[in-house]
Amino acid sequence: MAVKLEHPDQFVDRHVGPDEDDVKQMLRALDVGSLDELVAQTVPAAIRLAKPLAIPPGQTEHALLQELGAIADRNQIFKSYIGMGYSDCITPPVILRNIVENPGWYTAYTPYQAEIAQGRLEALLNFQTMLIDLTGLEVANASLLDEGTAVAEAMHMVNELAGSDDANTFFVADNCHPQTIDCVRTRAEAVGIDVVVGDYHAYDFKKKTFGVVVQYPASDGAINDYRAFAAKAHAQGALVVVAADILSLAVLTPPGEFGADVCVGSSQRFGVPLGYGGPHAAFMATKNEHVRKMPGRLIGVSRDSHGKPALRMAVQTREQHIRREKATSNICTAQVLLAVVASMYAVYHGPEGIKAIAERVAALATILARGLARLGIKVRHESFFDTVRVDGAAAQIKEWHAAAEAKRMNFRAIDATSIGIALDETTTPADVDAILSVFTGSGKKPDFTVEALAKDATVSWKDAFGRKSAYLTHPVFNTHHSETEMLRYLKSLENKDLSLAHSMIPLGSCTMKLNATTEMIPVTWPAWNRLHPFAPVKQAQGYQVIFKQLEAMLAEITGFAAVSLQPNAGSQGEYAGLLVIRKYHQSRGQGHRNVCLIPSSAHGTNPASAVMAGMKVVVTKCDEHGNVDVADLEARAKEHAANLAALMVTYPSTHGVFEEEIKRICALVHEHGGQVYMDGANMNAQVGLCRPGDVGADVCHLNLHKTFCIPHGGGGPGMGPIGVAPHLAKLLPRHAVVEIGDSQGIGAVSAAPWGSASILLISWAYITMMGGTGLTHATKIAILNANYVARRLEASFPVFYKGKKGRVAHECILDMRHLEKSAGIKVEDIAKRLMDYGFHAPTMSFPIPGTMMIEPTESEAKGELDRLCEAMIAIRAEIKEIENGQQPREGNVLKNAPHTAEAVVANEWNRPYPREKAAFPLPWSRASKFWPAVGRLDNVYGDRNLVCACLPVEAYKG
Repeated sequence: MAVKLEHPDQFVDRHVGPDEDDVKQMLRALDVGSLDELVAQTVPAAIRLAKPLAIPPGQTEHALLQELGAIADRNQIFKSYIGMGYSDCITPPVILRNIVENPGWYTAYTPYQAEIAQGRLEALLNFQTMLIDLTGLEVANASLLDEGTAVAEAMHMVNELAGSDDANTFFVADNCHPQTIDCVRTRAEAVGIDVVVGDYHAYDFKKKTFGVVVQYPASDGAINDYRAFAAKAHAQGALVVVAADILSLAVLTPPGEFGADVCVGSSQRFGVPLGYGGPHAAFMATKNEHVRKMPGRLIGVSRDSHGKPALRMAVQTREQHIRREKATSNICTAQVLLAVVASMYAVYHGPEGIKAIAERVAALATILARGLARLGIKVRHESFFDTVRVDGAAAQIKEWHAAAEAKRMNFRAIDATSIGIALDETTTPADVDAILSVFTGSGKKPDFTVEALAKDATVSWKDAFGRKSAYLTHPVFNTHHSETEMLRYLKSLENKDLSLAHSMIPLGSCTMKLNATTEMIPVTWPAWNRLHPFAPVKQAQGYQVIFKQLEAMLAEITGFAAVSLQPNAGSQGEYAGLLVIRKYHQSRGQGHRNVCLIPSSAHGTNPASAVMAGMKVVVTKCDEHGNVDVADLEARAKEHAANLAALMVTYPSTHGVFEEEIKRICALVHEHGGQVYMDGANMNAQVGLCRPGDVGADVCHLNLHKTFCIPHGGGGPGMGPIGVAPHLAKLLPRHAVVEIGDSQGIGAVSAAPWGSASILLISWAYITMMGGTGLTHATKIAILNANYVARRLEASFPVFYKGKKGRVAHECILDMRHLEKSAGIKVEDIAKRLMDYGFHAPTMSFPIPGTMMIEPTESEAKGELDRLCEAMIAIRAEIKEIENGQQPREGNVLKNAPHTAEAVVANEWNRPYPREKAAFPLPWSRASKFWPAVGRLDNVYGDRNLVCACLPVEAYKG
């Protein structure tokens, strides 16, 4: 018998849950003979791929790590002194191991089901409290994407707050980071805001100005006194935004104390690696009066059904899925995992530790400046925190850069006659010695020591700008400073959260699949995560290999000509795609085209993104089968033909079916002068079977945190690259600092040129290990799993929409609307009862109120699908008891769900069902019980009594 040379342990078998027997059983249940027969009944023949994906066969996990190690060796990790909002830092190992590398944290979903998300909600509340304290403002959100886009979000926010039609100017101080200015200009141009960049000293407010932004400390290191400027801005009716360095706020006067209305920045240097640009959590803090206009997630304190404090996402009526085209922002994926890391960095170090780190960095910068002065080198600014600006002749500047590079250091090239040297937490006295040796002319160490310079070195800003107010006073920041205490605290929070480590998370349109360990391991390798995003590209050749290969693989999968990896969230991909379409129309002299057609079933980010891109939203109808109403679409396209810019369409549809008319839909839009933007949220049903570029789409964004395995991280990070047709390729995003894209391209949509670059490794690894055939097989299994669940549950909960041949795509919608009339049961009651069975609820009431949308993904085996189905069927039986009068319409097991351990073991039990039914509704729930941390949340109370910072410890007693 011939020996098989292929390694028996193939990754596709580890990623895909159902084995051969599972597949046979599920196919039998669906009355089909093969996966290909099922696909033929599901995916319209007119759009199915005629040939396999041109992606090489999959690699084993071992081979993948070896290859990635070799590619990583092509990166060169120099000492980075570039700054510009990015700093090297130290991730405490207890946080690295127990959060960043822990699937209990990184595989959790956005905390919409608060009762089983109290751990990360507490971490995010800590994050908000930390920011409130450090910025000196009253309320903070639970993270934005990066500092550049956070400033852009602040611009939108203060524009809305101004509410003035005649004030249309936003002033940006020229001391802001260049990537921030780039992001602001991109965002402003789309909505007609006039951006003025200049010297804040000289700005005269002759143009009616609704807002201003300054950098603190300035991008080149200077510490400026903005009090007079803030007062002047306020006198002119403008609001003041301050982009601040978070570590500097431990020792400098907080923005809230010198006139800031809004403070934004990045929390990256609080323990989050550089990662060649991300992912990092940005932040925003503001005054209480502005909270309902603030973008992003906001964590609030409410109470549960037992009257005890409990946490939740607050004031969700601000968000895009509620307000749609009237939303304050399109942000959906935030940066939760990174915000958690930053918050725990503050918890671990505490106020004294954070202050000590900040003072040490400032002291080393002061010593460096003194040493440069001793060498006769001119230092530009007297007051600075961590960044020293050095002036010299152009020839000197070139020599210093060359000498630094020879010593494996990167300085910032500010201009032809000055450089910036930004120090950080990792800088040592020996590093300062090495920096000074660059300026001696001989390359030797200077004839004085750092220790000698340190003896009488004091920071120049102590009296004028030194912080006097306290911060991080809450016990949570003053308790967990030993590793034992920290470890137990982290574990206690992890234990309150349900993640993929516990059970499947069957959320429709969210694709909660396996995030394989092998995909995750390289992200924490120093060769990938210690590289500054503005390091010379020649030092990042390993990354360039990954970018080029990933772009090519995504282009093949989608059928597009070119891909941009810059958008660092799905919402940003939508936005970037629409800007590309807008730019295309402008390039053809048709800039007046501004109407965007959006089906009524679309996710809320679609209309929000369209408005941010300067477009007017026109909603089109869906028919009774959940498909786009083609007749209505045609009527709207004809009606707006003169101004039609785009159609935003999700495929398969938001209702979970492959629409037969998708090619006609695309053709209709093209006939009337528009472009087709395809939302890639449901790409997991397309990979290897059909391609957006082939059916007629011009642009498509991809949620790498869905289809391509970047973990959800409790609500972020994500990545949303876009693929485009050939005629749009030259219009992909550029960047102000690193030369990418074409000169015709749109401006930057993220602060870093390749977005959250380090987590692109995850998607690259997934595709490389699966290979073309593996990816296609995974898609087929995703469709199989969804149809199997639909078949098992349709007798209990009717399946809302099916395709032409009775099949769903990768997800199914269950109709529960009739249960409110028959039993007084709402979809929320079913969601909360599922927690007692150990499951996270499917997507609730989207796209149709009173329904649940289930997406099982290909990673769940038949046994787990059956457990979910058994739980749903058992809950339907519990509802039947109410319908039959065996249980009351109020106070029943669903209305009281979820049941905490404390409630079940309480001395008193006066409910009309036994404790056992509450706690252990099915036999298998005894073997592995996940207890919700709190009872059902009181959302109304939380919104009426908004508290967005940590409560005193006493509030949790009793």
